[in-house]
Amino acid sequence: MPFFRKKVYACGGYYTISLGTGRKEFHPKKPRPGIEHYIKEAIQGSIDQVQSPEHIDEGVIGNFIASRFCHQGNLGGFFPMAHKTFQYKPCMRVEGACDSGGLALVASVKTILADIAECVLCVGVEVQNSVKAIYGADYLAAAGWYAGERKNGHAYFFPDKFSQRAGACFEKFGFDPFRSGMAQWYTNAIENARKNPKAQEYHNRNTSLYETGLSAPNPKAFCEHINVFDCSKVSDGGAALIFASEEGLKNIGVDKKDAVEVVSYAQVQDNITTAPPDLTKLTTCQIAAQRAYERAGITPQDLSVLDVHDCFTVAGLLAIEAAGLVEYGEVAAFVKEGNTKRDGTIPTNTSGGLIGYGHPTGATGVRQAVDVVHQLSNKAADYQVAIHTDRPYGMISSMGGDDKTVVAMIFRKSD
Repeated sequence: MPFFRKKVYACGGYYTISLGTGRKEFHPKKPRPGIEHYIKEAIQGSIDQVQSPEHIDEGVIGNFIASRFCHQGNLGGFFPMAHKTFQYKPCMRVEGACDSGGLALVASVKTILADIAECVLCVGVEVQNSVKAIYGADYLAAAGWYAGERKNGHAYFFPDKFSQRAGACFEKFGFDPFRSGMAQWYTNAIENARKNPKAQEYHNRNTSLYETGLSAPNPKAFCEHINVFDCSKVSDGGAALIFASEEGLKNIGVDKKDAVEVVSYAQVQDNITTAPPDLTKLTTCQIAAQRAYERAGITPQDLSVLDVHDCFTVAGLLAIEAAGLVEYGEVAAFVKEGNTKRDGTIPTNTSGGLIGYGHPTGATGVRQAVDVVHQLSNKAADYQVAIHTDRPYGMISSMGGDDKTVVAMIFRKSD
């Protein structure tokens, strides 16, 4: 029996440039677009792809922490700004740390399955280049248990969390093998970003990416086991995706062949007040992926494309393992051998991922879904990969906090 009671489709995917350090047009001392700009651009980029946007029933906006970075709440109030017919239609904001966009995806799908709406516009957005990095690190620490961990935590809270994971992996699997896998992940991310004109690392012309990825950490200035290249960058951006029932597609004037079917999802929540059970595993991501596969009636081998939450290179590696593509302890070699490259056995993060495209936190889950939808509908331009007829599926794994809030969602190429 299908997990969904009726068919749900995704279409109209769009995302903005990920603005921040690395983009030629970015200057930290010059005025930059506000959060409302990204909401409006993402929505308009999406609805420009449908015939009748007036038949979109409602909106969902995923955002983590605009109230700190931008002093802005009530983000649903920007929904009517983007199109005159959205005035007085419902819109809500959802939050789940770095998985806020993933939760927005789930909220959109649930609304359609509940027969409350036939067509929902899903948006993700974040603007983070508004404060110095050290202050931003403190804001982002709210993704963890702030009252219980922040006081004694590292100044760069989440980089340290994943530095500890990297250190545990070095000890368990060997420094050289695992470090080489992390460096290869960084290399792949930048190479993919160079194919994506909207990526934050699009202009990166470094000719020694792997060597850069191997740069020694500087624990006096940053973290013990990772370098700054192991981290996703501070980013501003927005993304949007339209979800619709079969009736909803007709209402907005989109043919099913121009949409991608959503076949399952799993949203899994871990206890934010407890430490990870094993630093060398993303346990919650693993549970989410397993449930999503079971609900879709497929296995990891049925995927043609994958997008994971590589907020850090070590997170990217562990997410591949959590997705069930390799056995425990084998992921570094799997990545080093090129299996996750665009021409590999499981093309992953084909537009650059969080390391290469950027990580505007609240937008990330939506951006991940847009990229998988684009791949499955052959709209990924220069970073398009082969979608095999016997493997017509793609999956995202989007994570909030340190493997605490996770969404896995599986899409299928339309017949």
